[in-house]
Amino acid sequence: MPSSLFRILTSIPLLLVLVLKVLDNTGGALGFTSYANDFVDPGFIVKGVFGNNTLAAQGTILQWAKDSAVGGPWSVIQKNVTAPSGDVHDYMSWAPYWWPDCSKAGNTTELTPEQIWKTCTYVSRDGKFNPDGRLINDVGNFQSLSDMVLYNSIASALTGSGSSSYSTLAVEYIKTWFLDDETKMNPNLNYAQMQRGPTGQTGSHTGILDLKGMAKIVTGIEIFRKMNCTDWTGDLDSRMNDWTNEYIQWLESAAISLEEEAAPNNHGTFWYNQVAALKILVGDIPGALNVTNAYFAKQYMSQITANGEQPLEAVRTRPYHYHAYNLAAMITNARLSAYAGDPSVWNKTTNEGSTIRTALDFAMTLNAANSNETSYTAELYPSVAAVGAIYGDPEGRYADFLAEREPTYAEEAWFLWNQPLRGGEEESKAIQASGTASARGSQVTSLAGNKGNGARERGGVGSWVLIMLVGVGLQASFAL
Repeated sequence: MPSSLFRILTSIPLLLVLVLKVLDNTGGALGFTSYANDFVDPGFIVKGVFGNNTLAAQGTILQWAKDSAVGGPWSVIQKNVTAPSGDVHDYMSWAPYWWPDCSKAGNTTELTPEQIWKTCTYVSRDGKFNPDGRLINDVGNFQSLSDMVLYNSIASALTGSGSSSYSTLAVEYIKTWFLDDETKMNPNLNYAQMQRGPTGQTGSHTGILDLKGMAKIVTGIEIFRKMNCTDWTGDLDSRMNDWTNEYIQWLESAAISLEEEAAPNNHGTFWYNQVAALKILVGDIPGALNVTNAYFAKQYMSQITANGEQPLEAVRTRPYHYHAYNLAAMITNARLSAYAGDPSVWNKTTNEGSTIRTALDFAMTLNAANSNETSYTAELYPSVAAVGAIYGDPEGRYADFLAEREPTYAEEAWFLWNQPLRGGEEESKAIQASGTASARGSQVTSLAGNKGNGARERGGVGSWVLIMLVGVGLQASFAL
C-alpha cells in the first residue's frame, strides 16, 4: 500500500473512549476491554480444552477480536508530527503528566503549539493528564495493536483451523507495524514520552512503558506458532525475530531503558514484562528466565509489605489504579516465568514474607471511591481471577468477590484463561439452550465456526457488556 494512501486511511481521528453499560438486546458488544497487561499461556489456548462454563467468555473473545480490529492497521508513520530525528519510522510520544510553563518564554506574541512544545519549560504534575498528550498517538495505536493481536490470535485458535480471517488480519497488522518497509517502526524508543521544552526533545525512561503490551503481541505470535498457522510464515517469523533481536539489544543498552529497568515501582515491573516476553519470542528461554529471576530477586522483594500493601503505588495520586496496575505487571512476570519453565515464583516471598496473593488480598480491601477512582474499579478484577485460578479458591472467596461486584464476570475474556474458577455455568446453559454453541472435538465446546470472522455477539443471557471506542482517552487508564 502506498504510504500516502496509508496515511489517509489511518489518520481519521478516533473517538474518545466511551464506557457504557448496554443490554445485549440493544445490539450486543460494539467494543472491547483493554487490560493493563497479560501473558496468556499459548499452549493452553492451542490445546483448546476449555470447560463448558467458559462459553460466554469465548463468545466475548470472538466479538472483541472483530471490534479490536476497527481503526487498523496502525503504524508509526501515521502521526502528523515527526520525531526530532526527522525519521518518520521513529516511535514518538509525549510524557502524559508534563505541562508547559510559558511564563519565562520571552514571547511578545501568542505562541503556536509547535513553539510551545519547543520553547516553554515543562513541569510534572503527577497523575494529571495534559490533554494535548495524545495529539500524536503512537502509544494509543500500539496499545490497539497489542489488543487486536491478543484477541484475534485466541479467536483464531478457537476456530480450530490453521488459517482464519482472524489470523490473516492479525498477521497483516503485525507486518504493518513491525516489518513492512513503508510503515515499520524502528526498533528503539529514543523519542518515547518526551517531556518537551528546550531540554525535553529526547525520550525519557518512562517511555519504555509505552510498549509494555509486547507481552500480548508475543502471546499472539506464540499461538500462531503452536497452531502451525499458515498465515504466519517462516519468512515472517525470521524477520520478526531479526527486528526483535535489534530491539532487545537497544533495551539492554540504551541509558533510558536501563534507568527504567532500575525503577523500583510499576515502571520496573513492566520493563521486565516486556524484555522477558521478547526473549521468549526469539527463543531465548534461558534469557527469559534470567529476566524474570532478576525481577523476583530485585524489585519484587521490596514491593509488597507484610500486610500486602504496595507502598510505592500507595503514594501515587491514583492509588487504587496503581495497586491494580502493578499487580497486573507482577502477575504477567509470574506467567512469563512459568511459561519459560519456572512456576515457583508464584510462591516467592518478599523481604516481609508476602506473595502476589498477599498483595491481591490487600488490594481487594481498597475502596476506589475513597480516592475518587470509581472508574477504575474493574481494573482489579482480572488479577482477582488470576489469583483465584493459580492459588486455588476452595472457599469461593475470589469468585464471590467478583460475583458481588461484576455479576457477569464469566463473560469477560480473562475468564477463559483464568481457570479453574467458579462461575459461568448459567451463562453457558443459556447459550447452549439457544443453540449457538458448536462442538470442536470430543472435549471442547466452542462458539467459533471453522474459518471466518463471524463473531457472535453476546446475546440471550441478559447481561451487559463494555463498549470501548478506542481513542485518546483510552491511554488515561493505563499510563505511568
